[in-house]
Amino acid sequence: MTYALPRLREEVAYIAYHFHWQREEILDLTHAERRQWVGEIARINARMNEGG
Repeated sequence: MTYALPRLREEVAYIAYHFHWQREEILDLTHAERRQWVGEIARINARMNEGG
C-alpha cells in the first residue's frame, strides 16, 4: 500500500511546525508513529485552546 504524498507532506509539516523536528527525523518514523505524533499534537492544541 502506498501513502498519498500530499497527506505525507501535511503530516511532516504539522510535526515539524509544532515540534521543530527535521524532515529526515520525521520521515524516519513509521506511518503509525507519525499518526500518533499528529494525534498527540492535536490533543495538546485542543487542551491549549480550551485554556488548560
